[in-house]
Amino acid sequence: MTMHAAAPQALGYLGIRAKALDDWASYGAGLLGLQRVERSRSTLAFRMDDRKQRIVVHADGGDGIGFFGWEVADAAALDALAAHLDNSGAEVVAGTRALADERRVADLVAVSDPVGNRLEIFHSAETTVEPFRPGRCISGFRTGPLGLGHVVLNVDNQDTLERLMGFYRETLGFRLTDYYSEPFVARFLHVNPRHHSLAFIQSGKNAVHHVMMELFSFDDVGQGYDVALADKDRVAVTLGRHTSDFITSFYTRTPSAFMVEYGWGARTIDVERWQAYERKEGPSMWGHERRWLSAADNAKARELRLANAANGYRRPVQVIDGNYQVMSGVCPWWDSVTSRGSAQK
Repeated sequence: MTMHAAAPQALGYLGIRAKALDDWASYGAGLLGLQRVERSRSTLAFRMDDRKQRIVVHADGGDGIGFFGWEVADAAALDALAAHLDNSGAEVVAGTRALADERRVADLVAVSDPVGNRLEIFHSAETTVEPFRPGRCISGFRTGPLGLGHVVLNVDNQDTLERLMGFYRETLGFRLTDYYSEPFVARFLHVNPRHHSLAFIQSGKNAVHHVMMELFSFDDVGQGYDVALADKDRVAVTLGRHTSDFITSFYTRTPSAFMVEYGWGARTIDVERWQAYERKEGPSMWGHERRWLSAADNAKARELRLANAANGYRRPVQVIDGNYQVMSGVCPWWDSVTSRGSAQK
C-alpha cells in the first residue's frame, strides 16, 4: 500500500441531505444533543465541540450524506494530497473562497470516490471560544484529534468493495484495521487512533449505513436510549457492545434514511504497531439486535453472540482517566484472567 504523509487525519464534518429541516432540528438537538448554531430556509448547522460547525443539513429533497469532510494537517498537506490525487487520475476540484467560508475552513478541494460520494479534503477548521451548549443535558462528545466519529457505508457487491478499498487505501492512505465475513462482509479502516473512521459493509446497495458519535459519559448514552425508546420505531439497533472498538452503543434512524450509532467507551489503537487481522467473533459481543438486517443474517449474528458468551469472550471496559472510580474488593475471576495474560507475554 502506498502511504503518504498528506493522508487524511480525521473525519472533520458532514453534509446531510434532508427532505425537511424540522425533523433534524428536533432529532439533532433533542436526541443526539447537538447544538444548533445556524438555520436558514434551506440549511441547518450543528456544533458538537469547539468547532464552529460539524454537521450541516441541507433541505434539498434528498436522503443520505451529500459530502464528507476529511481533514489534513495544513495547507502543504492539502496541496500534496491534491497533487497525489490528480496524478492518480482522480478529478480534483479546488474549493472556492465562498465554499471554504461556508464550510468554515481555510481551504479545501473536492473529489469523488468510485461510487460517487463527494469527499471534501480540507485544513484549518474554524474554532470558537464560546462553550459548547448541547441541545439536551449531556457531558459532551469525544472528538478532537479523533475526529467527529466514524462513518460506515453500504456497498452492493464484492467488486464495488474492492474498488472502494483500493481507492481509500492506495490513493488516500487509509489503513486497514480488521475485517470479518460473518454475518456479513465488513472492512474497517483507520486514519488515527480511533479504531475506525471509515468502514464498508456488503449489503446489496450503495448508501450510507451509519455515522457514529461517541459520548464522554455512559449515562449520556443510557439517557439517550430512553429518549429514543419513547419515539416509536426510532431505535434501529438495540443496546449492545462491539467486538471491534469495544464501544457500548445503540443505533437510531435519522430523518435522512441512515442511522446514527450513539455510544461510549471506544478503544484507541496504536497506529504505528497495529497489524490488520480477520475478526472471527462477529460484530458484537452481546446485544445489537439489528432491525435492518435480514432474518437469516440476524440469526447468524445471534449465533455468533451466543458463541461469544459460551466461550467466555470478554474485553476490559475502555475508560478515560478520571471518568471512573475503582471499586473496593477483589475479583478472583478477573485476577485469574489478568494473571494468564501476564504469563503469556
